[in-house]
Amino acid sequence: MSISFDLTQDDTRDRLAQHIRANRPLKPSLIGLSREEMADALVNVGVPARQTKMRIAQLWHWLYVRGVSDFDDMLNISKDLRSSLKENFSIQRPEMVEEQISNDGTRKWLFRFPPRGAGRPVEIETVYIPEEGRGTLCISSQVGCTLTCSFCHTGTQKMVRNLTAEEILAQLLVARDRLGDFPEKGTPDGAIVPAEGRKVTNIVMMGMGEPLYNFEEVKKALLIASDGDGLALSKRRITLSTSGVVPEIYRTGEEIGVMLAISLHAVRDELRDMLVPINKKYPLAELMKACRDYPGLSNAKRITFEYVMLKDVNDSMEDAKALVKLLRGIPAKINLIPFNPWPGTNYQCSDWEQIERFADYVNAAGYASPIRTPRGRDIFAACGQLKSESEIMRKSERLELEAMMAEENAV
Repeated sequence: MSISFDLTQDDTRDRLAQHIRANRPLKPSLIGLSREEMADALVNVGVPARQTKMRIAQLWHWLYVRGVSDFDDMLNISKDLRSSLKENFSIQRPEMVEEQISNDGTRKWLFRFPPRGAGRPVEIETVYIPEEGRGTLCISSQVGCTLTCSFCHTGTQKMVRNLTAEEILAQLLVARDRLGDFPEKGTPDGAIVPAEGRKVTNIVMMGMGEPLYNFEEVKKALLIASDGDGLALSKRRITLSTSGVVPEIYRTGEEIGVMLAISLHAVRDELRDMLVPINKKYPLAELMKACRDYPGLSNAKRITFEYVMLKDVNDSMEDAKALVKLLRGIPAKINLIPFNPWPGTNYQCSDWEQIERFADYVNAAGYASPIRTPRGRDIFAACGQLKSESEIMRKSERLELEAMMAEENAV
């Protein structure tokens, strides 16, 4: 049984106010900027160049160690500078439209981001999966997806736009807010939540979208997430999953250096062309070469191959044998994923006995092949199920909310 939070009238007013604020003209955000970009931004609003290194260190600490979302909370920065920062920049969180909690503890958030340029507000989903000794956050990189993988619910939602580095990082920041992963206000300035005490220990770029079709923004976000002076996630605890954008696989290893996962799902080109259409552009031979050439690849740094188990499609013992042959020589782990049904799909999940036979064969060949435990199915938070279903607020609703806000402000 899933749990959704029902909104009281006060909650509704708060959300409406947040929605209206989120749709006002955007101030540039400091979240998601590299140190060099942040230095330029500060100089442009009058901060002396000689002070930028110190100011960046202060801002980096408040944003990514302390997790503040209000300049007034940056207590070791002068009031005048805080006022200038507030006037010129934003560090606000996105609107959280909905939070659902599965009966297995999985959480799914629906976030709404304000318009960019002439666009409209957009929505994406983010999932948190708690496990013994770890907690994994599944982050989206695009609104919708271009890949149209036939078994994936997200692929049925048209591509709207790429997310910015700010919007990618915002998913991590809000998750840490909601889970209590940032130090509480009033603790010493130097306090940092110890790694063993964190709720979010791992992040995976496995949400909505193809991360490598948004390479530059994903790169910026992941380098900030792994920065030792801020969010400080180890690159070994960050996994980027791709359906096989071969040129950017090389760049991922060289420029980001995180763990790699491949959405494989088939061992023959003719079947993968249907399941994962990008295979027509980058067929298996090219994909496997990119995997073998991935920088730093070793038994300690293996590539994860994701393989969704589809009944009578890719789950035969011949497929298992071909999988072992295809991956020969690649330090690899193979995640077998029981298919998660969604409304309108024509696929079925493989029988459990067949999944186990498949896993036993791959294990015997020397590859770890865990069967992924389905999580969050009751709230459509499982692998391949993410899709933003809610509509953007209608004009009549917005006018009503604005009237409510005006009335409230007049009191």
